[in-house]
Amino acid sequence: MIVWLNGTHGAGKTTTGALVQQLVPNSRVLDAEKVGETLMDISPGLPATDNFQHWPPWRPLVVETARRVLDYTGGTLVMPMTVLVEEYWREISAGLARHRIPVRHFVLHADQDTLRGRIERDHPVPSPFRLRYLEPYAEAARTWLHREAEVVDTTDLTPAQTAALIAEAVRV
Repeated sequence: MIVWLNGTHGAGKTTTGALVQQLVPNSRVLDAEKVGETLMDISPGLPATDNFQHWPPWRPLVVETARRVLDYTGGTLVMPMTVLVEEYWREISAGLARHRIPVRHFVLHADQDTLRGRIERDHPVPSPFRLRYLEPYAEAARTWLHREAEVVDTTDLTPAQTAALIAEAVRV
């Protein structure tokens, strides 16, 4: 099984993912961003983009990496990764479905002010990259994302509380 933790930057995906992994037996964290980093390391580089998710190889490589790891280890993969483009999510989820890999898709949600505050407190200098995704997240949440996933409002939750809710939902 895959427990996919979606949401924008500042929602707590990475922190929550590590805590979920501790609560779900026989689970591992697979950060799909590492697949993107591998693509970014190709030399000479792939065509310029502001986000590696736009490269067509990224999505099937995420599916194939998850499938191969699960074939090797079994258990559960916890995958903290923002996917805000509906077409990309459909491609990934369809690829996983073709391999009969069940997915529990959670969106870690918080209101815009909370997200902005978290991003601004997270680093000495707020990340323009992370801040740039607040509006695309809000648009995805309004148009498709919240319909496609189990939404966990993290506005007033600690990462440990969020992880406990998700781990319990996965056990049920």
